[in-house]
Amino acid sequence: MTSFSLILSPISCSPGTRAALIAYPESGLDTEECWHSFHPWARRIYCARRAITNTLAQTGTVSSQPIRFTMATDHQNPASKQQQPGTSAFKLIIYEQENFQGRCHELTGPCNNLQEAGVEKVGSILVRCGPWVGYEQAMCKGEQYVFEKGEYPRWDSWTNSRRSDNIFAFRPIKVDSQEHKIVLYENPSFAGKKIEIIDDDVPSFHAHGYQEKVSSVRVQSGTWVGYQYPGYRGYQYLFEKGEYKDSTEFGAQFPQIQSVRRIRDMQWHQRGTFHPATGAN
Repeated sequence: MTSFSLILSPISCSPGTRAALIAYPESGLDTEECWHSFHPWARRIYCARRAITNTLAQTGTVSSQPIRFTMATDHQNPASKQQQPGTSAFKLIIYEQENFQGRCHELTGPCNNLQEAGVEKVGSILVRCGPWVGYEQAMCKGEQYVFEKGEYPRWDSWTNSRRSDNIFAFRPIKVDSQEHKIVLYENPSFAGKKIEIIDDDVPSFHAHGYQEKVSSVRVQSGTWVGYQYPGYRGYQYLFEKGEYKDSTEFGAQFPQIQSVRRIRDMQWHQRGTFHPATGAN
């Protein structure tokens, strides 16, 4: 019979227990007494391995590849393959429960409907490579949530609008410019008073003397996120390079933006991404 291995994701246990979670039939670990002396997860692995071995023996099926079981019990090493050279520049892991618990799902590209992809609920999010934007509704509609590389243990770590904690769609955000320039206008079709921002984050338009509404936006370079209130609070609005002639084109119900910042990543900026705890200071 060909050797089989069963591999469990790293869990909170001692190094000795962790090492014992990889077992081969020809090793000295293939006894019930040995497996039962380790972590409870090891006992489950023993039973699972025995069941598969018996089934394959009865059917005569032989495989030269190891059989792997992966359980996402450690959010630092979830049930996703490790990054390999040449893989996607975008990677986001969704957990169905808060604090990186429960079933997890990996995305490396856009998903217009998470429920159709088998995701029942978004409880917490781990962004390996980004940035990303999530949407309150399927087909990338509704309230927007911008995610950069980091950990989001529960819904209030990615929004404070308190309108909804639902996310039903995701897509990556392409950041392809080191330069940043955005112009925001009081009236639709780029009319009225304006505020122009170049290579800077602005936590309060009022502090810069601009107290008008924002009805249209022209992004000349870079990728930005605008916020309904000062201090990067309230509804979020993603601005990619291009023109937005009316507030409805960037998803706003009301033409109100009072702070804006650049979306950055390690490709262009050594300081990396935005940290909400310090961003509003």
